[in-house]
Amino acid sequence: MSLHDEIHSQPDILQQSYERNLTAVQSIANDLRQRDIQYAFMAARGTSDNAARYANYLWGAYNRLPVALAAPSLFSLYEQSPRLDGALVIGVSQSGQSPDIVNVLAEGKRQGRPTLAITNAPDSPLAQTADHIIHIHAGQEKAVAATKTYTTQLLAIAMLSAALTADEERLSQIARLPEWVNEVLRQDEAIAQLAPRYRYMQQCVVLGRGYNYATAFEWSLKLKELTYVVAEPYSSADFRHGPIAVVADGFPVLAVAPSGAVYADMLALLQKLTGEHRAELLLISDQPEALALATSPITLPAGIPEWLTPLVSIVPGQLFSYWLTAVKGYNTEAPRGLNKVTKTT
Repeated sequence: MSLHDEIHSQPDILQQSYERNLTAVQSIANDLRQRDIQYAFMAARGTSDNAARYANYLWGAYNRLPVALAAPSLFSLYEQSPRLDGALVIGVSQSGQSPDIVNVLAEGKRQGRPTLAITNAPDSPLAQTADHIIHIHAGQEKAVAATKTYTTQLLAIAMLSAALTADEERLSQIARLPEWVNEVLRQDEAIAQLAPRYRYMQQCVVLGRGYNYATAFEWSLKLKELTYVVAEPYSSADFRHGPIAVVADGFPVLAVAPSGAVYADMLALLQKLTGEHRAELLLISDQPEALALATSPITLPAGIPEWLTPLVSIVPGQLFSYWLTAVKGYNTEAPRGLNKVTKTT
C-alpha cells in the first residue's frame, strides 16, 4: 500500500478504530475515574508528540485535566526523573519501540501511578509496560511518513476525552469523522493541481492555533520529511512575537483556520499577512471570508465541531505534502535518511 493509498484509507480506518475501541476506551475511562489523577504526563516523539499537543488542548478544555509533555531524556540519559504524584502517565508511540518512551512509563509504574499506552503495536515493549492499552487499530503502515497512525492516535485521545465525561453526544460526533474525511478526500485532484505552484518552495511557515496547533506541527513535519522544505510551525499568537518579520512579498504561509474560538484571531493575522506583508497564502478553512484571502484555498466541510477539526484538517495537509513531493521528484514512500521505526534513548 502506497502513501497515497494510506491517506485515502483513513475513513475506513477511523471507523474501524472507533468501533473496535469504544468498549475498551469506556472501560479504561471507568477505571481512571476511580484513581486520584490530577494531570496527564505524556511521553512521545515525532508525529506522536504532535498528537500529544492535541491532548494538551482537548483534555484541558473538556476534562479540566492539565497536560504536561515529558522530557524523556530526564528518565534515560540524565537518570533524574521528576516526581509524578497525581499523574496519569501516558506513552504515545506508533511502534511502541522507543526505549526513552518506555522508560517514562516504567518510572510511572515504579512510582505507583496509572499508565496508559496509545500504540499501533499491542505486543510492543511500551504496551507490555502499561496498565492500560488503547490499540489504535491502524493496520500496517508501510510508508515511512505517518498518516493513518496519526489520525487514529488523535481519535484515541478524542474518544478517551468523551468517555471520561461519559458524553454520548460527543461520542456520536466522533462517529461522523469518516464522513467528513471522505468529503476532504474528494478534493484530492484539486489539491494535486495546487502543488506545482510550490515546486520551488524551499521554506515556509505553517500556522495554527488552539486544537490545530497540533495540525501546524504535524503538517510542517510532513513537509520536512517528504519534501525537504524548511517548514516552521507557529501558533498565530507566537508568530506575532518576532517571527512575522520573515514574511515579505511572496513568502509562503500555510495555515489552518477553521470555525471556532480562535478563528477571529487567525483571520486578523491572515488579513495582515496577505495585505500588509503580501504573503502567498495556502489555507485550509471552512470560512469563505478566510478562503477568499488565499491564493490556494482548500475547503473543509461545514459543521465539524472545532475540537474534532484536527482529525480532518490534517488530511488535506497530508495530500498536499504527498503531491508536492511527487512534483519535486522525490520518493514519496521512503524519504532520505529516515526509517519507519526510530528508537531513541
